[in-house]
Amino acid sequence: LDKDIYDLAAEELENVAKVPRSLNESLNALREDQAFLLKGDVFTEDVIDTWIWYKSTREVEALRQRPHPWEFTAYYDI
Repeated sequence: LDKDIYDLAAEELENVAKVPRSLNESLNALREDQAFLLKGDVFTEDVIDTWIWYKSTREVEALRQRPHPWEFTAYYDI
């Protein structure tokens, strides 16, 4: 992208690729596009799938089971 995104029209801005906003979104993006990691036998599909599974079950679920710091601050005294 060779343009200032703050000067783009709304229609153009919709076409700009966005980065994932969370670990879960990142893992979903990796599920959909992992070919670049398979080139040159850097990783196998099994390694990538296992890593995604591990991060999903250990980290994403752990975060879902805990309150966000804002929630804690907002509701702790209630």
